[in-house]
This record gives sequence, C-alpha cells and structure tokens, in this order.
Amino acid sequence: MSKKIYTILIFVFVSLMITSTFFIISYRTDSKKQNYFYEELAKTVEDVECSKTTEFMQFSEQKTFIPEYAELYAQNPDMVGWIKIEDTKINYPVMQSVNEPNFYLKHGFDREYTSYGCPYVQENCDVLLPSDNIVIYGHNMNDGSMFAELEKFKKQDFWERHKTITFNTLTEYCEYEILAVFKTVVYTDSIDSFKYYQFTEAKTEPEFNTYIQKCKELSLYETGVSAKYGDKLITLSTCEYSQKNGRLVVVAKLIK
Repeated sequence: MSKKIYTILIFVFVSLMITSTFFIISYRTDSKKQNYFYEELAKTVEDVECSKTTEFMQFSEQKTFIPEYAELYAQNPDMVGWIKIEDTKINYPVMQSVNEPNFYLKHGFDREYTSYGCPYVQENCDVLLPSDNIVIYGHNMNDGSMFAELEKFKKQDFWERHKTITFNTLTEYCEYEILAVFKTVVYTDSIDSFKYYQFTEAKTEPEFNTYIQKCKELSLYETGVSAKYGDKLITLSTCEYSQKNGRLVVVAKLIK
C-alpha cells in the first residue's frame, strides 16, 4: 500500500471518529437539556396544582383554564393539553400546530429545534370539541424519554397495573382507559399496515365499530375493554423498531 493511500485512509478514519464523537456528545448534551427542561415544566405544573391561592383565568366565555396550565399556555399558545402515565417518564405538555402539522416533530415546547421534539396532536383533530379520536405522536427516544416508555405496554402485566392514561385539555381533567395495544407499519399499502391515523371522526356507527374491531384484532393481548359509538378516544403513536417503519400504538377511551 502506497504512503499516499495510507495517509488518505488515516485521514478518513480520523474524520469519522471526530464526527461520531461530535454526534455522541451532541446527543448526550441534548438529552440532559431536554430532560431537565421538561422536568422543570412538570414542576411548574405541580407547584400551581398544590397552591391554594390559584386564581382561575378565563379561557373562553364558557370555560376557564385549568390553573396549572395557564402559565404554560401564556408561554406557548400551541399547547393543547398535558399527558401523563404513572410509573413512566411520560409527563409532558402536548402541542398542536395546525398550519405546520409536524412542527413539534423536531421542536420542543420552547419552539427551539431538537431531535426530541414534543408530543403533539395530529392537525385535523380538535381537542376541545373533542374529535372522536385524538391522535397524539411522540418520539421513541433511546434515553427512554418522550413516548419511549409506551414500550412497557407490550407486556400485559404492566398494562394490568397501569390501565389508564391522563390526558387533560386546557380546560378539562380527563382520564382514559386503555382498550388496545398493537404494532403495525406505515408508509405502505401492504396487508400488514393499519392506517389508524386516518380515523379521527366517525361519520357512522359502522365506521366507528370497524376502527375499534381492528384495534382489538391487532391488540397484543385482550384488555376486556371496548368502546361504543359516541365514546371519545385517544390514540398514542410512537416508532417501533422490530420492523421497518413500525409503529407502536395505544388506544384508550374517555371514562371521566
């Protein structure tokens, strides 16, 4: 091997090492930053929730803000609610950007760019109305943040201890009961693909029943919970890496 080729190979190897090191350090730095940032937001919510001197602010003519969310909404009016699942890191504000549907795929609550993004609602869903099905997306991050811990619901014993999800809007406290947990694929027309994200409004009872039936059919285990026409749903979606373009989906119905 000539000295020139050897020098080029060394240069390429060193460049790759430097680049890899940069991305690793950048990822770890962003991980610490994002986790700290959202922990502080959660503390803000908890502090207001525990306060006995909280004033109720008007959201509309008919409704007032849930006090603990008013301050965060003032910081970013794209906020539409807060999602929390016990014994997981899922304790986040939920955003929606109708005019830029995937804005929060790569931006945080503070609207700054980050690969972590922030849980967000599909643009054609109405949280306040609400839509028959509110679809919420979140990343499956390697450090276990965002919606990564939806993975825990693959195991039936975890679901048995955590059957409900809290998804509060800005004006209503809401609790949902999980009815199905399933895997599917997207960006394909194969028979293995279930386009769950296309269902947001049920124009007819058969349309609603078809969606529920498919969710139950794909579910990793039987929950004993179903839904009837008129019930309101949330569908949580994150990436699932056992298959190409895989998605892990948790569907739940409003119970109170």
